[in-house]
Amino acid sequence: MPITLPSDLPAFDILSGEGVMVMSPGRAATQDIRPLRIGLLNLMPKKIQTENQFARLIGATPLQIELSLIRMSDHESRNTAADHMASFYRSFREVEATGEKFDGLIITGAPVEHLPFDEVTYWDELRRVFDWTQTHVHSTFGVCWGGMAMAYHFHALPKLELAQKAFGCFRHENLAPTSPYLRGFSDDLLIPVSRWTEVSQEDVNARPALRTLLASSEVGPCLIEDPGHRAIYILNHLEYDSTTLKDEYDRDALAGKPVAVPVNYYPGDDPMKAPTNRWRSHAHLLYGNWINEIYQTTEFDLAKIGL
Repeated sequence: MPITLPSDLPAFDILSGEGVMVMSPGRAATQDIRPLRIGLLNLMPKKIQTENQFARLIGATPLQIELSLIRMSDHESRNTAADHMASFYRSFREVEATGEKFDGLIITGAPVEHLPFDEVTYWDELRRVFDWTQTHVHSTFGVCWGGMAMAYHFHALPKLELAQKAFGCFRHENLAPTSPYLRGFSDDLLIPVSRWTEVSQEDVNARPALRTLLASSEVGPCLIEDPGHRAIYILNHLEYDSTTLKDEYDRDALAGKPVAVPVNYYPGDDPMKAPTNRWRSHAHLLYGNWINEIYQTTEFDLAKIGL
């Protein structure tokens, strides 16, 4: 089954061209099936790129997915055209007012990791989002800063500053091969990382409500399960495109900023060579497993979610 997207959303043509099954809302309405309702709370500056990355992954399952794009209410995007935001996004305030419910919600990262959580301009509203998920979302997937923020809100899990940016592709160990989220995973895998902060395994271990599923000896915990809040948090970026780290490196190098070549990313660590994507299959596995777990456990009647 396809992912349902507005036919004029840029992701519609991009994913169709990649062979992803995409369906317009009008066509989806003719099918006698309840699609899974997945929200994307997009906190990233480059909204369209992020939409494509996540729609590509959640649209690759055999289930029909209805994707809703959500933004923070009073935070204006400076990197995405206003007409795109007006056409395809709703504010969280609007979504909250309708009382609607979702089978799943993805909360992306945000370029604010140097700030203490309570100094982020939309922190109060984001805390309201986290609490709202407990009554209106069946399963929440926090990504990078979004996952750290949610774990801090519910468990006071501290965010720690790194002396230098964790930047590149790092080996991660599968610590929970029987987890439904890691079905089909290898014993170890390569995952793109791009962050200035981390959480420590010791701090995670001190919170019995949390369970680490994937971790790296070099960059720490990666995938953390929070069953009590029906959530998982991934601190790294399986959703990244092949060239996302390259784009970050080229941007900073062009701006004259001190930036290291992302480790274990370019062949021979040579930035003159094209990077090779070695994480795509695990990205599809993880998000496909998450969608499948939602499908197996969510209520058929959306109104019953959170009751």
